[in-house]
Amino acid sequence: MSDGFNLRNRREGGATPVLKDWGVDCEYGVLRDVLLGPADHYQWLETSSVSKKSIRRGYQFDAAVAQQQHAEMISAYQSAGVEVHLHAPDPVLPYQIFARDSSVMTPFGAIITSMANWWRRGENFRAIETYARLGIPVYDYVTAGTFEGGDFNVIEPGTVLIGWEGDEGRSQEGSALQLKGWFEDEGWEVKLTDIDPYYVHIDLMVVMLAPKLAAVCLESTDPDVVDWLKSKQIEIVSVPFQDTLDLGCNVVALGNDRVLMPEKSHVLKEKARAHGLEVFDPDVSMITPGGGGVHCMCQALRRDPG
Repeated sequence: MSDGFNLRNRREGGATPVLKDWGVDCEYGVLRDVLLGPADHYQWLETSSVSKKSIRRGYQFDAAVAQQQHAEMISAYQSAGVEVHLHAPDPVLPYQIFARDSSVMTPFGAIITSMANWWRRGENFRAIETYARLGIPVYDYVTAGTFEGGDFNVIEPGTVLIGWEGDEGRSQEGSALQLKGWFEDEGWEVKLTDIDPYYVHIDLMVVMLAPKLAAVCLESTDPDVVDWLKSKQIEIVSVPFQDTLDLGCNVVALGNDRVLMPEKSHVLKEKARAHGLEVFDPDVSMITPGGGGVHCMCQALRRDPG
């Protein structure tokens, strides 16, 4: 690979060069390489409304089943022709499985985020090591507060939706504004939206399925965001609120009219197939009660241009 790792690729004021060998400019180009976190040390912890409910209601976690399901998800990616890369497992990082949170991939390199939970902040350091190993430059680091990758949603080339939840949530407004400034300097359109901390991240309620096609929970997404999507002639596939609580809207576009989603995403699965999409649906039901779905578990490293 010719891009080469460096610790800060961003140019002040914009005009940062686009990477030659890595990078993504949308969430729906054909996925070639994906970064996943290991399941070796995963367990459910109280990190969100989803995981708190699972623990409160006494649901039983089985690490062996979670690891088996994680392996099946990897097989689904591989059967779709995606090369899978993994963070090196760290025994003190049980939520490392959710690779979406510790970094964000862009056309210019990876953004290293700033995790909200103190016991997850080591994931950022392991992410830097991964990008160094792969030869992917770091675009920059979120320094204005906490921010996690599930709140950075590239809707179309040059267009990003950024969520924030305030001091009680996982991403803060100051960090969202820091990212907004960087990407406006690069010539991007940036849409900011505040969401209730109950919903954790924006990618639990808005995810692109294909060009001009988005899965959206209309009951929890701000109408202003819905209107913004529609103004771009993006068709909305509605996902019921109850399904979003089961991470049923947290899915991954694979490109070429293919999508990866949890086996339990029954409503969206039916609607996706009605739109002509091929569905890959591994069972991740032992993983999702911990607070993250298939989109939370991945970070696209290389997609075909949108």
